[in-house]
Formats: sequence, C-alpha cells, structure tokens
Amino acid sequence: MSQLVYVFQMTLNASTIPILYSFRRCPYAMRGRLAIASAGIEVELREVVLRDKPDSMLAASPKGTVPVLILPDETVIDESLDVMRHVLGQNDPEHLLAPTEGSLDDMLLLIEESDGPFKSALDRYKYANRYEDVDTNEQRNTASEFLRKLDKCLAANKGFLFGKRLSLADLAILPFVRQFANVDRVWFDTQEWSALCMALETFVTSDRFLAIMAKYPQWHPGDAVTSFAA
Repeated sequence: MSQLVYVFQMTLNASTIPILYSFRRCPYAMRGRLAIASAGIEVELREVVLRDKPDSMLAASPKGTVPVLILPDETVIDESLDVMRHVLGQNDPEHLLAPTEGSLDDMLLLIEESDGPFKSALDRYKYANRYEDVDTNEQRNTASEFLRKLDKCLAANKGFLFGKRLSLADLAILPFVRQFANVDRVWFDTQEWSALCMALETFVTSDRFLAIMAKYPQWHPGDAVTSFAA
C-alpha cells in the first residue's frame, strides 16, 4: 500500500469534515479507520478513553461504543460496518466493495458470521471472567471452526478472502482474528491454519495497519483538530 495515513494539528471549522470518535485498540474502530484510510476521506479524529467517554460522543450515540462517525450534516453512523460501507460508498479506489470473486452480499454474510458466532466465542474466550459458567476451551474450539473456514478461503485465494486482492471482508474480519490470536499467540501459531497465520502477519506488519495504529492523545473539548486522512 503506497498511501499512508498522516496526522497533524490544525485549526479549521470542524463542521466542514466528518468527526470520528475512535479508540485505538478497539477492532471495530480499527475497521472503521482502515476503510476511511482506503477511501482517502479526511475526518477529524477524536481519540477517546472508554472509561471516560466524552459527553459529545454520548450525546451523538448514547450506546457509547466506537467508532462513531458524525457527518457534516449531523448524520450519525455508529456501527463499524456501516461506517465502512458509507466511506467506501463515497470513494473506493481499491475496489474493496467489488471483490474479484463472490459478491458484496457474500462478503456481508461472512462478516455477519464473524461479528456474530465468532465474536461471541472470542469474547467468552478472551474475557471469560465476565461471563458465568464459561468453558474457555469450548469457546476457543467454537471460534476455531470459523478460523479454519477462513484458512481454507485464504489458501484458495493466495492470501485473500474473496478473489486475488484485498476486499471489504479482509479489512472487516482481520482485526478480530488479530484479537483472537493475541489471547494466546503461542497456541495460535501452532495450529494448522498456515494461510491464516500468513495473512494475519502480512496484515499486522503492513504500512496500512501500522499507519492506522498510530497513537493519539485523548481528545478533550477545545483541543486543536487532529486530521486523519490518506
């Protein structure tokens, strides 16, 4: 990827560009930033701390999760996949919404599986103390069934989920594969999903990912604008 994300401080009218409330380590926020970077759309980035959410974010989206994208006309988009589809609908230079194999609907079905059963098992594997009567090995095995499915797709397509190049599905799902892998990286790396391991390593070491993982200070009202663009 030749384009890199940059961040700089400037003074401008915040209403002229979208506002993005984000949290660096959240995989949902990661997928939003990945799509914004690919689309090359400038946003005002507001990095939040989840234990200290700003009132302006909660006023826009009371559910209090990231990402939250507020458009100049005050439209609020507070679901990560909706953020991705919106910005790529504005500009999709990498054709992420048009895979070389399969369709957008096919990608959305796989993402739905990732966001549903896989994420449920991942949460119970990673955060077992938040749930009652959870068998972490059972949850890991449940999540692994989905990962083996991904591995087959990646092996067949030489590192991508749909066709021979990057797609919406790759950027939407890989942040959650990363989260799963980091629970027990030694165990993860010994499993028989070599294509998945290779795709994950390519992803997390890419300029694309490293750029959207740059660290930003916590945003406070009155701070100078942090512009995030590609």
